Formats: sequence, structure tokens, C-alpha cells
Amino acid sequence: MATEQEKNRYSDEELQEFKAVILEKLEVAKSNYDQLMARIQADESKNSFNMLEEGASTMVQEEASQRAARQQDFINKLQAALVRIENKTYGVCRVTGKLIPKGRLMAVPHATLSVEGKEIEQQRKNKR
Repeated sequence: MATEQEKNRYSDEELQEFKAVILEKLEVAKSNYDQLMARIQADESKNSFNMLEEGASTMVQEEASQRAARQQDFINKLQAALVRIENKTYGVCRVTGKLIPKGRLMAVPHATLSVEGKEIEQQRKNKR
């Protein structure tokens, strides 16, 4: 049986295992996003006439908007990972072309870089 380093892609069974993890994370992420958006919309509908209160409310609303944007970015990355699973390219480092270790993908299921690939990319950025 080939080791992870010798294989060029994960098996269909392994891809389904990753898919289950991603779908679970996606469900939680969408729920968190919906809660953030509901809070933002509720805050927008409140009318406050106290300037001090309004400033604090604006800051809280901006923070919630930033969290919602990060959550939407995370959702997009998870959805892209699902596309890679369907294309059977999931888990392949986009820099080295080698398989990303299973442990890394379980921790960061939307990863597109192995640790080695991430280091190479960082070195390229530092040379600019």
C-alpha cells in the first residue's frame, strides 16, 4: 500500500471522510454567519439618539460586520474545498503538487498548501 507521500491523490473513501468534516464545519459556519447578520440587521433597525451610545453601537456593529465578512470568507473556502473533492484534486498542495498530510486537512479542511508549500510561498513573498 502506498504511503501518503507516494500517492498523488486521496482515495474516494478518504475524500468522503474529508467531505463529512467540511460539511459539518460548513453548517456551523453558516449558522454563525446567519446569527451575525441577524444581529447586524437588528442593530441597524434600532434608532438611538444618544451620541455616546451611538458611537459604541457603531463600533460594535463594525466589529460584527468584520466577523461576518471573515465568516463568509471561511464559508467560501469550505465550498471551494467541496469543489476540489468533487474534482478529486482535494488535498493536493498547489505549490508542491504533493499530498497535504491528512492530519493537517482534518485540522484545516480548506487548506490548499502543505507546510512545505506554505514555507516556499512565504520565501517567494519575502524575495519581492
